[in-house]
Amino acid sequence: MSELTVTADSRVLAQLVLTLADGSVAESTRVNNKPALLTLGDQSLSPKLEAELMGLTVGSQHKFSLAAEDAFGPTNPDLVQYFSRQAFLDAGEPEVGTIMLFGAIDGSEMPGIIREVSGDSITVDFNHPLAGHDISFDIEIVEINPVLEEQNENLTG
Repeated sequence: MSELTVTADSRVLAQLVLTLADGSVAESTRVNNKPALLTLGDQSLSPKLEAELMGLTVGSQHKFSLAAEDAFGPTNPDLVQYFSRQAFLDAGEPEVGTIMLFGAIDGSEMPGIIREVSGDSITVDFNHPLAGHDISFDIEIVEINPVLEEQNENLTG
């Protein structure tokens, strides 16, 4: 039997360490030993990131860097929005750096980061927190196409 490899429609459990250009670690799944689930082919990952994962096998370790536009995208100024303090009455006093969930028009929720609190104006950034950053990836493939507990629940529920 041939070993499973990452393909265009794989789900991959992977340990990740993401490092910024200044050498600081932006994200590490190794801290809590909770691998991330990456789904190829669903538009959640950039094409260049997916290309780096293709052909890897369980146990593979791969280090590579991507420019901002190929990692989490450039910062989009249209995703920075301004709200009045009134909009935050139920949520309490907003603090810079806090990540909050906001209801979208379609009923889904989007995370936004409070960037500035000035008088009656609250600036919220809906860009991915790593957008606009060149990222170095250190990835170890833990499992390919894992059976997920949620899938079983969805089938019965």
